[in-house]
Amino acid sequence: MDFTSVVAKKDTSSGTALLLGRYEVGKLLGHGTFAKVYYARNVKTDESVAIKVLNKEKILKCGLMAQIKREIAILRRVRHPNIVQLFEVMATKTKIYFVMEYVHGGQLFQKVAKGRLKEDAARKYFQQLISAVEFCHARGVYHRDLKPENLLLDENGNLKISDFGLSTVSDQIRQDGLFHTFCGTPAYVAPEVLGRKGYDAAKVDIWSCGVILFVLMAGYLPFHDHNIMAMYKKICKGEFRCPKWFSPDLIRLLTKLLDTHPKKRITISEIMENRWFKKGFKHIKFYIEDNKYCSIEDGDHDVGSSSDHSTYSESGAEFETRKKVASLPRPASLNAFDIISFSPGFNLSGLFEEGEEGSRFVSGAPVSRIISKLEEIAKLVSFTVRKKDCRVNLEGSREGAKGPLAVATEIFELTPSLVVVEVKKKGGDRGEYEEFCNKELKPGIENLTREQSPEPEPAPAPADADKSYAISDTEEN
Repeated sequence: MDFTSVVAKKDTSSGTALLLGRYEVGKLLGHGTFAKVYYARNVKTDESVAIKVLNKEKILKCGLMAQIKREIAILRRVRHPNIVQLFEVMATKTKIYFVMEYVHGGQLFQKVAKGRLKEDAARKYFQQLISAVEFCHARGVYHRDLKPENLLLDENGNLKISDFGLSTVSDQIRQDGLFHTFCGTPAYVAPEVLGRKGYDAAKVDIWSCGVILFVLMAGYLPFHDHNIMAMYKKICKGEFRCPKWFSPDLIRLLTKLLDTHPKKRITISEIMENRWFKKGFKHIKFYIEDNKYCSIEDGDHDVGSSSDHSTYSESGAEFETRKKVASLPRPASLNAFDIISFSPGFNLSGLFEEGEEGSRFVSGAPVSRIISKLEEIAKLVSFTVRKKDCRVNLEGSREGAKGPLAVATEIFELTPSLVVVEVKKKGGDRGEYEEFCNKELKPGIENLTREQSPEPEPAPAPADADKSYAISDTEEN
């Protein structure tokens, strides 16, 4: 990574170049399509941070700048001990920098991968998760991609929610009172999202929390199948079995969390009154001072009016801000190694895996229209079309390095209004296959799904969208 364009000065004691004159950048922690994350140290405070570096050219080219601005606006709303904190956002002509809280304990997923958790440990993490989700919902923010991979652990073993790349706000609700963007991670997505008829984002988050609780206690997913279409059908039907070590109280709670009817699904307030959930739950209050979260024990006196504090009761999502001279801390940040691309109709990265020899995508278009589109694409490149039921094979006539290119597509119905199309290379050179998919197949299908899909949700820009990316100290209401 070349930091020369933004180095303001050098640390004379060590000769190390400083990013923007404040951060000593260390090892690479991870990377994704649009971002790289580095460990860094604030030379003034000696605090460890994580700095996510985004390539502005790539962001602009892919039309994701509005998404970045939306993430900033969302993160300014959610400052909570169980959410990864964002300290500041800065930008140069070529890069955008997210300076984030450095979380030492890794992903909760890594802990679960070693085996299921004991009930008390799972309950503690679930309590912290629900407390943070309750706070987000009270602030009009919905995560929409909750899963163990997006839950981090600090050095004290406390949970921290990260990766708000798919989050949304209540301002984006349609006139019917619902959200319509199809997003999430397959195994954790709620059944109503699959129906593409609109959904309550709060209930979608609750469903994901239910899947997470099951995974923590069982060590495996409640809805699992190697065939993704079969897994989605299980989700739509709510088919899952609890292992014998689950207590009756836990089973009853999971049944309410994973109710396929959103209106019947348990609410956050009802979860917090549930007998299994309440066991050992501590009603913690906290205030924010000097960019740090400080707990307040029951019975403590008023923290005082001479300094600026923000207080929040975990039990009731009560958030009180007291005016003061000092500035509020900057918000929590997503600690992710990638920014998921939002495409109105063709979203591979956020929904399905793309393997070495093929990929899958979703569409709301009729099967007949998809087949017609595949025939149109084949005609443009002089490919032969062979059809049988919902299978369409496209075969090239030109001999390549490994023979003529052959592409097989198969359409599966997931719901009456949603299909999954699987694309695989059956013959020919890999490079030719990728070129055909990128230049012909994907653009053609993308245009088709855009024609069939509803208008995407507008992404609200923060008040200072056209100004510097440095976050001000005034909280956005």
